[in-house]
Amino acid sequence: MEATLHPIDLLIEDVHLATMAEATEPYGAIRDGALAVADGVIAWIGPRTAVPGELRRTARRRLSGGGMWVTPGLIDCHTHLVFGGHRADEFEARLKGVRYEEIARAGGGIRATVRATREADDDVLRAAGRARLRGMREHGLTTVEIKSGYGLTTEHELRMLRVARNLEEDTDVTVITTLLALHALPDEFAHRREAYVELVCREMIPLAAREGLASAVDAFCESIAFTPDECARAFAEATRHGLEVRVHADQLADGGGAALAARFGARSADHLEYTSEAGVRAMARAGTTAVLLPGAYHVLGADRTPPVELFRVLGVPMAVGTDFNPGSSPVCQPLLAMHLACVHFRLTPEEALAGMTRHAARVLDLEAAGILRPGARADLALWEVETPAELAYWIGANPCRGVIRAGATNDPRLSSLLRDV
Repeated sequence: MEATLHPIDLLIEDVHLATMAEATEPYGAIRDGALAVADGVIAWIGPRTAVPGELRRTARRRLSGGGMWVTPGLIDCHTHLVFGGHRADEFEARLKGVRYEEIARAGGGIRATVRATREADDDVLRAAGRARLRGMREHGLTTVEIKSGYGLTTEHELRMLRVARNLEEDTDVTVITTLLALHALPDEFAHRREAYVELVCREMIPLAAREGLASAVDAFCESIAFTPDECARAFAEATRHGLEVRVHADQLADGGGAALAARFGARSADHLEYTSEAGVRAMARAGTTAVLLPGAYHVLGADRTPPVELFRVLGVPMAVGTDFNPGSSPVCQPLLAMHLACVHFRLTPEEALAGMTRHAARVLDLEAAGILRPGARADLALWEVETPAELAYWIGANPCRGVIRAGATNDPRLSSLLRDV
């Protein structure tokens, strides 16, 4: 591939590259490859033996990977990472046979976390979020989406989004924020559903858009949360304010969430355990990505899987997320989510990795991420594995040996591999 004329900031050699490009070798692999970075983007990529002399002459730093694999930095496109408290008591209750829906209807579930999050001040929320996100970065993450949804007042929803945005400077992870005010009906609106939906549409969405605090609006379209009509009102308002649409859809029953997502041209429909064939076909026509969340399936002990084979047949892209939250998916390791997607949903390891790179980038509208190619943002993860399939294979292990975000090599794990030229 043609070299850039600009000086090279970093030349990576002695590595294998999982580019995650489509219609190529598995994983888009380039064995014994090299990759050059200039001004935070990939300037050249290809076989090591084909590196142009100009790149070698102009490279300011070199990294020798010792035969490691390099992938795009992992992207978690569905998390609820900012929250107060925990819900270990509910975990115990479910093990004794109490259903998730029963807990939610009794005032637990999301509303329990709302109460804990409102009580926590900004410093507490930021410190907890910082620790969680740094841990995920240690496992190869370079980009994360973080939803609100545990405030459920204008003040607290916007506060959650601000805290989430601040985590980017704390952790060196790119943060994308989503307004999820239609997550649960807050206690103070228990008998005033219409008034709460009106508050979300007329105040929260416009303010989040005006202040640039969210890129998208999400909603929990489910019998224990909000109806398709209520969600549609929020999505229409989001579209009017230039925000993308995402949907928590068909997790507990087929409530038409996938079709609703398609109707609004949503970036994604997420969960999808009960999505019908008609819903999948609507998603395929609309270009809506399916976000699979095996952590929630695993923790809740669900017995119905998303229609993965139909997604394959109809060409619906499948992203994978941790759904990291304190109730239904306390899963904070991206690699574990990939493993669970393979075991529970029968994704291949390559599909799981594509789900946390190329397809996750698509959900977040990041055209220059999730793939290794010239012009792409130089977000990289280095792995001490013999094959990329190991990333979804090991349970609890962490083969990540460092991450590079926008070409920056400040991860201390990389220091022994780098040398200045």
